[in-house]
Amino acid sequence: MSQRSRRRPIAEMNVVPYIDVMLVLLVIFMITAPLLTQGVKVELPKVAAEPMDESSREPLVITVDSSGQLFLNLGERPDAPIGEQLLVEKVAAVLRRQPDIPVLLRGDRNVDYGAVVRAMALLQEAGAPSIGMVTETPGAERRGRD
Repeated sequence: MSQRSRRRPIAEMNVVPYIDVMLVLLVIFMITAPLLTQGVKVELPKVAAEPMDESSREPLVITVDSSGQLFLNLGERPDAPIGEQLLVEKVAAVLRRQPDIPVLLRGDRNVDYGAVVRAMALLQEAGAPSIGMVTETPGAERRGRD
């Protein structure tokens, strides 16, 4: 009779905690996914950077000076500051005529990081497929001063 009164152990797996974890992860991914798609698209180099060919046509160069003003190397006065909206319009017009023209961004080393990112966002808004960053090679400053 003692055999009959014993209960068999239940061999079922409780999946409720797994469902709870899955739902929490689903909510987290639903919230963070839209945040990941925002930002400035930049093509990162896959190899060591090399200088551009001198024979290639003149690129479109946007400059951000130390005070955060924008300059464009086109037009009658490339040394005059340009407004953000006008920059977007001019760059978009150039890219419509010459879609494969290189677009370069020069940022002063003392400018606020946000000003350079803002310029990148403006270029993206104008339709630039990729943006190159202009830098100096290490040691170029010392050679120029000698």
